[in-house]
Amino acid sequence: MSYLNEIKNRGQKANPFFCLMGIEPESFGDGKARLRMAVRDDMKNGEGWLQGGLYTALGDEAIALAIYTLLSEGETIATVSCTTHFIRGVREGTIFADGTVVRKGRTMIYAEASIINAKDGNLLARCTASFIVRQGTGTG
Repeated sequence: MSYLNEIKNRGQKANPFFCLMGIEPESFGDGKARLRMAVRDDMKNGEGWLQGGLYTALGDEAIALAIYTLLSEGETIATVSCTTHFIRGVREGTIFADGTVVRKGRTMIYAEASIINAKDGNLLARCTASFIVRQGTGTG
């Protein structure tokens, strides 16, 4: 069963990282995806803010899910680079990651994600990423 079908049928349970982080898929299709995650105390840094790497991880996952909606049969992906620009911190509540494919070529895909505070709609971070497109299910 394909990853998208697994997400449709099993939701969060289709991705072990989603389960670990409490990430819920909200929507996905046509090169876009939205994920939701509640901020928990065990995700915070010593200052009480959501740890920055979690913005990157959530953005990367939203981007990957958006990309999967455009892949052809037999294509897989791997992250080549992901850059996160941190704009605002968050201490509590729920955040969204909206992933969007900017350009899909034969061998490379460029995409971005916005991390947004669900409470007020403020932009918290922006991720830009490139992914390699691979044929088949090879490793690495």
